[in-house]
Formats: sequence, C-alpha cells, structure tokens
Amino acid sequence: MTGRKAELAANLARVEERISAACAAAGRDRDEVTLIVVTKTYPASDVRLLAELGVRQVAENRDQEAAGKAAECADLSLNWHFVGQLQTNKVRSVASYADVVQSVDRKRLVEALSAAAVRAGRELDCLIQVAFDAESGQRSGRGGVAPDGVPELAEVIAEAQGLRPAGLMTVAPLVGEYAGRPRAAFDRLLEISSSLRMAHPAANMVSAGMSADLEEAVAAGATHVRVGTAVLGVRPRLG
Repeated sequence: MTGRKAELAANLARVEERISAACAAAGRDRDEVTLIVVTKTYPASDVRLLAELGVRQVAENRDQEAAGKAAECADLSLNWHFVGQLQTNKVRSVASYADVVQSVDRKRLVEALSAAAVRAGRELDCLIQVAFDAESGQRSGRGGVAPDGVPELAEVIAEAQGLRPAGLMTVAPLVGEYAGRPRAAFDRLLEISSSLRMAHPAANMVSAGMSADLEEAVAAGATHVRVGTAVLGVRPRLG
C-alpha cells in the first residue's frame, strides 16, 4: 500500500469509528448513515485511491474541477454529488456527470437543470439546500432557500422532467439564530424533512454534517454526512 493510500485508509478508519460511535450513541444502525467524501481541491488520483478503499460516494463543489475529475474517473463505479452553489450556465456540464445535485435553491435553477438533464438523457436526484441564516436577514453567501420556501420548490422539482425530489441538504449556519448551534439546525432540518416526505415520500435523503459536526448530524437523524478534511487532510489554500 502506497504512503498516500495508507494515509487515506487510516483517515477513513477514524471517520468510520466516529460515525459508528455516533450511530451507537443515537440508537441508530450504522447502515442508516452514508458517508460522502468531499474531494474538492484533491486530484483524481486520490479519488481512485478512495475507490480502491471502498468509497462509492464522492462530492465536488466547483464544476470546472469536478467535470475533469469525473471524466478521468469515468471507469470507476462512483456516485458523484454536486454540493456547491450552481450557476445556470454550468448546469449542462453538471448534468452530464452528477448523480445528485445537493444545492438546488431556486426555480430558475430547477428549470435549467431539467432542460440539461433531458438533453443528456439522464435523471438527477435533487436535494433542496436549506439556508437557516435566510431567516435572520444576515445571509452568509452560501446559497440555499429559506425553510418556508421548501414545499413550493419541491413541487417545482417534482413536476420537472429529468429531476427527482430526493431530500434536503444544509450547512451549519455561521450567522443567525442557529449560529454555533449545529445540532439545533440539524434537528430543525429533520422536522422540515418529515413534512416534505408527507408530500414526497421518496424525498428521504437528509444531507447534513461535515468533518467538524458529523456527530451532531447523526444524532439529529441525518442520512448522509459530507466529510472532506477528516479523510483527505487540510485543504491547500486557494490562490
């Protein structure tokens, strides 16, 4: 095993221990939580090593980087998640490789994604990104729709060709009522998810929690955690 592969294996093992312990503490089965490894800023060679170590869910947040990486790794059995803010001029590219778009937050984006998915002959799972800081009037710039906008946006997705409403995503907010309180934010996300599933039973994904707060997300009931730094290491600064 190469040095980098051994490093990734050790990091994955530590993250696995954290998820397993969090599940045990919450009285949940380990298989209720899916690990998504966020590979942004790291090379396709790392994605290949992760695949060799059993990782099947990977995420990226910038199309320019993700498109090239997905092409280089097209021979691998991976599910690609797009988790960054998405501009409509990038949807045609994203729809060509992403299996899940986790950052859907407006009707115009849904319309563009639908057209791109149909053109590509693909069906995309869409998660609505919920921005809890939207309620505070102090938006952090991360994107997302306010909680009260979820039902309407879910209907738009459900009616769009080539798209499926698959659930919700959030990032622990930096400002507003839930700043510094990730567990409270994640609990609220689960409440919104329960309401969403009444109208859209298949929209059962709840993507929450990252390297620093995955335990809180698991305790709240998240189905997917997005972990980058804890697996791949501290990211290089972007110049």
